[in-house]
Amino acid sequence: MLRELKTFLAVFQYGTFSAAGQCIGLTQSAVSAQIRILENAIGMQLFDRSGRTAVLNATGARILPMAEEIVAIFARMSQPDNVSEYRGPIKIGAIATAQTGVLPNALLRLHVEAPAIEPKLIPGVSFNLLREVEAGNIDLALVIKPDFPLTKELYWETLKREPFVLITPSTIKESDPITIMRSQPFIRYDRTAFGGRLVSQFLREHHIDPPHTLEIDEIDSIVKMVEVGLGVALVPRAGLWLEREVNLRIISLAEQTFHRELILIMRYSQRQSSLHKLFRRCLLAVVQQELSDDMNIV
Repeated sequence: MLRELKTFLAVFQYGTFSAAGQCIGLTQSAVSAQIRILENAIGMQLFDRSGRTAVLNATGARILPMAEEIVAIFARMSQPDNVSEYRGPIKIGAIATAQTGVLPNALLRLHVEAPAIEPKLIPGVSFNLLREVEAGNIDLALVIKPDFPLTKELYWETLKREPFVLITPSTIKESDPITIMRSQPFIRYDRTAFGGRLVSQFLREHHIDPPHTLEIDEIDSIVKMVEVGLGVALVPRAGLWLEREVNLRIISLAEQTFHRELILIMRYSQRQSSLHKLFRRCLLAVVQQELSDDMNIV
């Protein structure tokens, strides 16, 4: 019955029997047969078959979380008692600044504790990675917390809060950030990105409508554009630019400072998985070390 439950979850995820079959390697008729077996075992239909898409009916919606839990429990059964003996892949999604920030040292710790684990890094932007985790295509991800509520199927926790600062070419002598942004060309953090939305909110709240030069999603690229003199920008203190000597000014927003939150996200049913808990522990150890290092900087 486990096979039928997995097929049921695939149909829910992909919306039609045909699409589910393509993704799990079955014909549409084979998917239909497995759903019938599951429905016969439960004694009730699970989908509204009035349209082309496979929409869960009330019974299907009721058993969905239980099916997810059963599949997750079975997956945990294959994990050894000692996580250091765990073998197999783990798919980790990460935004660009996480890939060059907390992730490398976290993966090093993971390798030391469980050397047979095979991490696979899935790069992407926060919105797409959230969808991939929710769909079950990746195990967990490091993303920026969105400005909308997450579904109850997802579990998340904040790893760190990254303050935004104003960066300007070194030739600009003005020190007031609001005055600078109202008078200088502005390089905009992509407003469709979660971090970019925070920048847009800040500009609206302070009635700033700066002259734009371009819009980019990569923080390190924004920094480079500022260095060559194309304009000023609001960016989080995150990315490789913090590890090199930069030819620009970094101006604090002081009491007007706002932050973006880097979060770890996974499916709620996976939060107690030994492997997920191990990776979380590795991440938190790296974050705590970074905080300790920052506090020791004089």
